[in-house]
Amino acid sequence: MRHQKNRHKLSRDSAHRKALLRNLCKEVIEHERIKTTEAKAKALKPEIEQLITLSKGGDLHARRQVLQKLGQDKFSAYKLIEDIAPRYAERPGGYTRILKLGPRKSDATEMVLIELV
Repeated sequence: MRHQKNRHKLSRDSAHRKALLRNLCKEVIEHERIKTTEAKAKALKPEIEQLITLSKGGDLHARRQVLQKLGQDKFSAYKLIEDIAPRYAERPGGYTRILKLGPRKSDATEMVLIELV
């Protein structure tokens, strides 16, 4: 059954959405905190949580899966596996937090900070 299989579409086609989420994941891994819109942050949260959980394994297969999801970006994959994942070894989930910042001045879109806990 397809219960609750809908993802956030973000008004983009699938390739554009996939590229957007990949780039946002790379930015969160690199900076550990980014400012973005609430809709993008809510779409990004499951993606980055899944990447961190996957990288906690640390074996070769997990490394290759992380590299594939990050678009062969070796810097981000290395930082995720070697620096970020060991921090959450004892934590079963909930690696990110979304903090609301208020509306953007130009178009009143709700802005948030998404950061690693």
